[in-house]
Amino acid sequence: MFFNSLAFAIFLPIVFFLHWFVFNKTKTSQNTLLIIASYYFYSCWDWRFLFLLVFSTFLDYYTGIRIEKSANEKGRKFWFWLSIGVNLGFLGIFKYYNFFSVSFAEMLTSVGFKASPILLDVILPVGISFYTFHGLSYVIDIYFKRIKAEYNFVDYSLFVSYFPLLVAGPIERATHLLPEVKVKREFDFEKAKEGVYQIIWGLVKKVVIADTCATYANAIFDHYTSMNSLSLILGAVYFAFQIYGDFSGYSDMALGMSKLFGLDLLRNFNYPYFSRDIAEFWRRWHISLTTWFRDYLYIPLGGSKGGVWMKVRNTFIIFLVSGFWHGASWTYIVWGLINAIYFLPLLLSNSNRKNLDTIALRWDFDSVKTVINILSTFLITCVAWVFFRAKTISDAILYLKQIITNGDFSSQYLDNERYNYELLLMIGLFVWVEWNNRTKAEPISGKRSLLKVVLAILAIMAFGTFSDYKEFIYFQF
Repeated sequence: MFFNSLAFAIFLPIVFFLHWFVFNKTKTSQNTLLIIASYYFYSCWDWRFLFLLVFSTFLDYYTGIRIEKSANEKGRKFWFWLSIGVNLGFLGIFKYYNFFSVSFAEMLTSVGFKASPILLDVILPVGISFYTFHGLSYVIDIYFKRIKAEYNFVDYSLFVSYFPLLVAGPIERATHLLPEVKVKREFDFEKAKEGVYQIIWGLVKKVVIADTCATYANAIFDHYTSMNSLSLILGAVYFAFQIYGDFSGYSDMALGMSKLFGLDLLRNFNYPYFSRDIAEFWRRWHISLTTWFRDYLYIPLGGSKGGVWMKVRNTFIIFLVSGFWHGASWTYIVWGLINAIYFLPLLLSNSNRKNLDTIALRWDFDSVKTVINILSTFLITCVAWVFFRAKTISDAILYLKQIITNGDFSSQYLDNERYNYELLLMIGLFVWVEWNNRTKAEPISGKRSLLKVVLAILAIMAFGTFSDYKEFIYFQF
């Protein structure tokens, strides 16, 4: 069941009605309803993996209590590593086993040994990377005594399985979401209205921007060998807006839905394509994952406190692991490596936290420099996205090589494909809207909000239907 499907358009109002008018007597009844709705939502993909979600929930709930109750450090460590090992074990088996098996067999073959990999014929459980990280952060925080264990199984189950964030985030923290689900929620009309606006804007990003760009990006990437330089550049730009509209659109919808139920989720995107350097980009892109790796991997490794070697080592580890988190493919690992290389000069020059202020433009030299920095950051981000999108590393390299060596900047693809110029105008309009609203969580609120809602709904109706929906990119992670 996708957020942009007819089934979900029926599902969400029903859950909303039940939450506020039937199960509204106590906090427990509200949470129980949301758990039932979440389990139904998840089982719509494959009901068999529901047992994996329930087992993972019970494992972390139980080990969290045992860690807190253990009388000695040995017992605490046992339950801690049991939870970590089982969680990462499931993630490794379902998501990474075939990758390692094939890679190991190819390595043996390259040195003269005949090897046939043993592969598992299993489907990747949707959302496993996200709900696994929810549980991991909870157990880690208990072990290091940052939080107390949660003894209410209903409340903890909702924290892990809450359907708006279950399959593609944001990656929540127990310190943030658990306190919210532990109190009875009262209906707030203004908050609910904000939620509806944010859902609509998320649908605009997904249906109007991402899905439209996907059609053109796929056509170019799938036939890149016959495309000229300008067409290949357009393909990279289209994919950049596809993945941004797709993932940030999902996040907006998740945050908006949660406001309908009186809950606030962590913000996951903050206009990343207006970043002035790659460090700022990663503070604005997939914020919940970036901060997760910072708090649970980068800082424990020593962060930036050690010498130059430690800083460089930790930076490469964090980006390589981030790339590998996205998928079991060498293209994602190279994508992470490229971003680490981008980040390195900023780290070594101690300028990685330089751009923390709100972006403002005036008619002066500094503003010209700001625009150049934004465009150059977007350019190198697009180069990295080529590896993220390509099927193989060789395809990505050949794609970029073709841009440089072809040298033909005529309007080949623009002329051959219908509505190409209109798409560029639409992307330009989208960028203009985002720029003018870059200090807001979403652009529809504020003055003339009703007019904005009407225009947004008309755009959604014009570019997509509930019966012809496209899945979200990050569902595969």
